[in-house]
Amino acid sequence: MKTLIKNGTVITATETRLADVLLDDEKVIQVEANIRPDDGMQIIDATDLLVLPGGVDAHVHFDLAMAGTVSADDHYSGTKAAAFGGTTTVIDFISQDSDDLLENVRSHRQKADPRVTVDYSFHMNITHLSLQVEEKIPALVKEGITSVKVFTAYNNRLRLQDGEILKVLRIARDSGILTMLHAENGDVIDLLVNEAVQAKHTDPIWHAKTRPAWGATEASLRGSALAAIADAPLYIVHMNTAGEVDQLQYARSQGVHVMGETCPQYLFFSEEDLARPDGAKCVCSPPLRTVSDQNRIWRGLREGVLQTIATDHCSFFFDGTTSITYEGQAIAIPGKELGRHDFTKIPNGLPGVGDRLPVLWTKMVGSGEFTPNEFVSLTSTNPARIFGLYPQKGTLKAGSDADVVLWDPRKEVVYGCNHAQHRMDYNLYEGWKLRGMPVQVILRGQTLVKDDQWYGVPGQGRFLACSPHGEVL
Repeated sequence: MKTLIKNGTVITATETRLADVLLDDEKVIQVEANIRPDDGMQIIDATDLLVLPGGVDAHVHFDLAMAGTVSADDHYSGTKAAAFGGTTTVIDFISQDSDDLLENVRSHRQKADPRVTVDYSFHMNITHLSLQVEEKIPALVKEGITSVKVFTAYNNRLRLQDGEILKVLRIARDSGILTMLHAENGDVIDLLVNEAVQAKHTDPIWHAKTRPAWGATEASLRGSALAAIADAPLYIVHMNTAGEVDQLQYARSQGVHVMGETCPQYLFFSEEDLARPDGAKCVCSPPLRTVSDQNRIWRGLREGVLQTIATDHCSFFFDGTTSITYEGQAIAIPGKELGRHDFTKIPNGLPGVGDRLPVLWTKMVGSGEFTPNEFVSLTSTNPARIFGLYPQKGTLKAGSDADVVLWDPRKEVVYGCNHAQHRMDYNLYEGWKLRGMPVQVILRGQTLVKDDQWYGVPGQGRFLACSPHGEVL
């Protein structure tokens, strides 16, 4: 059955206009003013509402094992939370559990496919390089995986050496695969962590003190240099320091094909939050920085130095010894209490996939610092373009997937756990007053959320095969 969304204001990355949107067979088939309804059409009245493309969060972690536990949100609860927040596409990560990359893809899909409620894809972590891995990286493209992630931190676990990263960049380049980089200095971190533990500095604030901003700044420039040597594109994830933004701007000015992502936590929280009695709630990697770093990141977004805002969603209970009720069931998962007396044992990660769009709309568009079009670019269109999903995702035009968010710019809520849908016992934005919220979320023509009611089902989402040679913005 066709669905006609009438009388709304359509917002894309490039346009704001009064128009109707006609959906059929999971696709947008027309975006024009005054489309005449036919008999049998479902009509959605969007008077006084904005009509946005579904959000694209290109950096999430669901059902991730870490620090002797597992993240609180699996592929069902995490994608449900995403939908409630207006995000209809997410990209998760595949751990390199063995050198058989294709088997890793299959095992992760077997776990995710029956659970997801929004459309999704994967990036592939490359954390051990061998001849077998080098040979299999190009084969990822046939599996719909066109991005790989490497690390300059987590020695003896995830880190590759610089020469190995250069090899990955070259192999990826030749296959149209984008390399992503977690930029921190693993050697510096290991030294400082050992010193802190020996000195019995174990409070959460030491998580930030042992991962200094200069290490991230240095590693981001080093990654950019390797990308320049390889003549390959690079996407630096979760940029969190002023120095990183400066180095990104410098590298781009020199013609290096490097792009940057940041996350809401680095825009709104700082090291001071780690010093609170409940500072463990804010432990993530890379860590929170300073207000000065926040200001530079904001300026980088306004100036177009940074291309996307993702979440790095990786949720862990604050107190996993106490259960919460989720969909009528009591659930408790060991979480940050595991590091109550030692910051090195706190699972690193924060919730955020459902919070991203409402919080950013209030703080970006509501403040007048960003236009609605820039908001759509940073949270939907740009990630779709970079990761080979555009124009299937990230816009509203004939032929695009019918992923639509009806947004009420006047709706006000006092936000927090009671509103967010993460499978969690806390919310970073508890008590924040937000203005501008999704009131209906549609995935490929089917309503997932309407007026805070859930209509999605596990397995409703689909795996997305990303195209190689995504855009370098």
